[in-house]
Amino acid sequence: MDKWFENKFEKRNLRKYTRQRLKGGKTDSFGRFSRKFSVTAWIIIVNVVVFILVFLLMRILGEGRVEEIFSWIALQPNAFFSGVVWTLLTSMFMHGNFTHLFVNMISLFFLGSFIERLIGRKRFFWLYILSGLVAGLFFVFLAYFFGASGIGERIFGSPEIFAVGASGAIFALAGLLAVLTPNLRVYVFFIIPMRMWIAIIFLLGVLWMASIGVGLPIGNTAHFGGLLVGLSYGIYLKKKYRRKTKMIAKYFGG
Repeated sequence: MDKWFENKFEKRNLRKYTRQRLKGGKTDSFGRFSRKFSVTAWIIIVNVVVFILVFLLMRILGEGRVEEIFSWIALQPNAFFSGVVWTLLTSMFMHGNFTHLFVNMISLFFLGSFIERLIGRKRFFWLYILSGLVAGLFFVFLAYFFGASGIGERIFGSPEIFAVGASGAIFALAGLLAVLTPNLRVYVFFIIPMRMWIAIIFLLGVLWMASIGVGLPIGNTAHFGGLLVGLSYGIYLKKKYRRKTKMIAKYFGG
């Protein structure tokens, strides 16, 4: 089976290389440079750069301007429905602190690198962006309409809270793997071994209980929205490419 996958990928890469050569090799220098990095690597780089730039801006302008800066980057339901809609995208590339950034980027590195090889660069890029946007929409709509009360805030989030992070899109990647490779062994919190589909349920449950029980500001509705996108796309791929997805599931997890 290893040999089959190696030959398959080698032939596909050879066809791509041949097409480029037949076209005269007109890939510009930027195109050649960008292809040295995976889409996953580029997304991680953007997240790190944005975090550093915003952190430096906050230090320069002072603590009194932190909320103002966040209001232009982070996603807030009240602000979103007042017209600050671009934060649906910008919030995907910003994180609240270094720990938040580190955990998300490590998760993205392992999940993204694997999935990008499975479905290709373009599919991966659009899945990541669209799932992040849908995750943000889940958060703003549910928080805005159901988060005003005490229990509603704990379940759906407050309409006044700022949300940032890539975790909505990351949950979409995990959801895709839960469909394509449900028995793949992963480590939850980097220490607990679980099958992929069990890990998703466990992680969502723990995070949601932490929000309801302790009141931690976790974007559970964004995680859930991203997860639904990943699950839906996985089901679509399984129906369209039955033979290939069946082989992938068998190869990665038995």
